[in-house]
Amino acid sequence: MNVTIPATVAAVFVTTVGFAHDGHAAADQPDDRRRQPPPQHVEMEVVDLPELSVSIRIDGDQRIITTNTLPNHPIGEFPNPNNPNALRSLDREIRIPLHPQRAQRPTRAAPEFGVALNGVIFDSGTGEFWTPSGERGFSAWNYDAGSANNQGRFGVDFNHGHVQPTGKYHYHGVPTALVEALGQDHIHDGHAHEMIQLGWAFDGFPIYASYGYKDPNDANSEVVELSSSYRLKDGNRPAPPEGPGGAYDGTFSADYEYIEGLGDLDAANGRFGVTPDFPDGTYYYVITDEFPSIPRTWVGTPDPGSVRRPPNGGPGGMRRPRAARS
Repeated sequence: MNVTIPATVAAVFVTTVGFAHDGHAAADQPDDRRRQPPPQHVEMEVVDLPELSVSIRIDGDQRIITTNTLPNHPIGEFPNPNNPNALRSLDREIRIPLHPQRAQRPTRAAPEFGVALNGVIFDSGTGEFWTPSGERGFSAWNYDAGSANNQGRFGVDFNHGHVQPTGKYHYHGVPTALVEALGQDHIHDGHAHEMIQLGWAFDGFPIYASYGYKDPNDANSEVVELSSSYRLKDGNRPAPPEGPGGAYDGTFSADYEYIEGLGDLDAANGRFGVTPDFPDGTYYYVITDEFPSIPRTWVGTPDPGSVRRPPNGGPGGMRRPRAARS
């Protein structure tokens, strides 16, 4: 099977400027936001781009996705006041298992999680961490790109995407324009009447938008919006140097906790069930509006050649320049 989707990169951009959340007094903010100056932004040059290119083919026991990672829909303006990076075409060949199996234990995504049907990458985490010294580095306190508190840090657009210093545009949450394009025959009056596949996780399992069958094993049951099983923790984070301090408000991924059975989905933001594409059932991931949005772990085993690990063994992050990170 070979699917090719050529298209001209959208020339119409909508500017979306993010601002830091100002709903808390300074004493309630994480420590580094009180004492660290904003990063110095050095804007990248805007260049002419080729047409997007993405193809999906089967080769033996692998699904091979070849992409130049350019989006096929309007995106925000980049560079912007909170993100100095300009869009670039980046060639990738991603190999994922054609017949995925669940592993004995989950694997943390690092930070790329999967690829959309249009060839844009889904990133689960970011490359920004709070550290006790205020210097760049890794810790358990990873800034969450989906938090309204971090809009000024990442400059994400209306697709919950942005551009990193390499020029790679990628999603950190629900890819709004992609959902609208793929669901144009299935979404009416703001309600979906069918499940919508958005892409593939690197472990081979499919990724769907947040609509699924009320009974996961009955394709004739009502299509409803699926919810995650995460919630904000109560109380305050540890004070420096153990943590950034301040209330658990969603600024960091570690502000959330998983409560089994709280929502429709498991700890990997997925579940087993039937789908239009898998009538006999499959495990599938869901991208939800609420945390974690893009799953943070794989339940299967990704192809080692497709997983881009962070340097220096960092926990799902990447090298941190002085620009907005992924």
